[in-house]
Amino acid sequence: MSDKRKDYITWDEYFMGVAILASMRSKDPNTQVGACIVSQDNKILSMGYNGFPMGCSDDEYPWSRDAEGLDSKYLYTTHSELNAILNYRGGCLEGATLYVTLFPCNECAKAIIQAGIKKLVYDSDKYADQTNVLASKRMLKSAGVEMIPYQRSERKITLNV
Repeated sequence: MSDKRKDYITWDEYFMGVAILASMRSKDPNTQVGACIVSQDNKILSMGYNGFPMGCSDDEYPWSRDAEGLDSKYLYTTHSELNAILNYRGGCLEGATLYVTLFPCNECAKAIIQAGIKKLVYDSDKYADQTNVLASKRMLKSAGVEMIPYQRSERKITLNV
């Protein structure tokens, strides 16, 4: 007979919680996105958030999303999914699951597919009707990547750090 506690968080809550926590590292004033890559045996392999590449100062590059030319953040930022893939130094990501707080764009979808990630659990899909997300979904489906919307439990998880 077991007396273990019954209110522990699920694997999905845990890994999406890690992705949400990673997103809080982003210095982007408009959009913070986090990602967590997990092995088939529920081990965290890598994490990432949207920001500038290593060596590119957060204070020297633009954060504006409305600027044009060289003053637009879009020329410099790396998305959380790609950061998580590039941060992984352990070898192969074949068969892994990616937890991400925002559905990936088409460029990240290419990296996800090429890395061999087979399952995508996403929280928000607020850009679902944009061309780049529609293209992303088309490629992910063709490549056999399972796309699963995260089901929020409405459980409140608090960190006191």
